[in-house]
Amino acid sequence: MPGSIFRQEVKQATGSTWEEWVVRLQQSVDPQWSHEGIASHISEQYEASEEWSEWLAVMYGQVLGRTPVGVTKDAGVQIGVRKTVAAPKERVWDYLVSQEGLKLWIGDAPSFKLEQGEVYQSEEGIFGKLTVVKPYHKLRLTWQRPEWDNPSRLQIYVLSAKGDKTTISIHQEMLDDVYMRELMKRFWEERLDEWIRGL
Repeated sequence: MPGSIFRQEVKQATGSTWEEWVVRLQQSVDPQWSHEGIASHISEQYEASEEWSEWLAVMYGQVLGRTPVGVTKDAGVQIGVRKTVAAPKERVWDYLVSQEGLKLWIGDAPSFKLEQGEVYQSEEGIFGKLTVVKPYHKLRLTWQRPEWDNPSRLQIYVLSAKGDKTTISIHQEMLDDVYMRELMKRFWEERLDEWIRGL
């Protein structure tokens, strides 16, 4: 169900708390309506923006027992993004874990050690623990922003592809909700683009 970031942002964007929206929608929405029907109802009846009508419909769908895209029993809410770049695997890995590369996804972390069991925290407040380190192949770690209530689990793979290319694959799970999933999907897509430019 909704995490604290969604709760703050829905209140800021719509003037109503998530709990107020649930009561309102329980009184006005037929549980048989489609997602599109619920979103349209929210937009027309309550004059919410198109974006927030969509988010409220997705989140309310979960109240109705619907499972949105990106939610699994084992990993909870998750995302996966990947890109292939024309660079050798070793160069990609070395950049990813360099101070310059780390700044893009962890922040400024001068004491970051690439060792299993290491706890890290950047000056920007992102923190966690490295749980798997397989150089030139895989990182697995907990990853949490300072404003989050709970840590996520992050896996980054650097995979050889045909023609001296490398695929960077990012999988993040245990996110608070599908709203956070979308925010993190955008975040990682931007990071991938920045990593590729930095190579």
